[in-house]
Amino acid sequence: MAPLIVLIVVTAVARLAGPIRDGWLDSWPHAVRIGLAAMFALTASAHFFPPRRAALIAMVPTALPAAPALVTANGILEIAGAVGLLIAPVAPASAIFLALLMVAMFPANVRAAGADLGIKSMPLPLRTLVQVLFIGACVVAVF
Repeated sequence: MAPLIVLIVVTAVARLAGPIRDGWLDSWPHAVRIGLAAMFALTASAHFFPPRRAALIAMVPTALPAAPALVTANGILEIAGAVGLLIAPVAPASAIFLALLMVAMFPANVRAAGADLGIKSMPLPLRTLVQVLFIGACVVAVF
């Protein structure tokens, strides 16, 4: 739930601050980019620090090798995507990349919910809805 709150609050603050900074933030796509960058910075931190790191490692399907390395790589990709959202020329590509990353990682959430392991912040139907919202925010950030 914390990533959703961060996305909403940071996007709202950025949007309200829009007229202050030469109008750059005076658009929803730009404000959403800031909100997504903050959200992905938060979610990326879970990939590196206990206790969430262990829970994320547990979510990796057993058929995949080197679960700790995959979790670390995913965290690095989230950080890179968050930084990319803040760089105007690459922000649209970063938003698309992050949306695809969320789609690729979603099966781990389904597996975790079914096996009752990993991070259990919300039931799968709600998690699915929130994931759709995050992907929708990435779509908005493309423009």
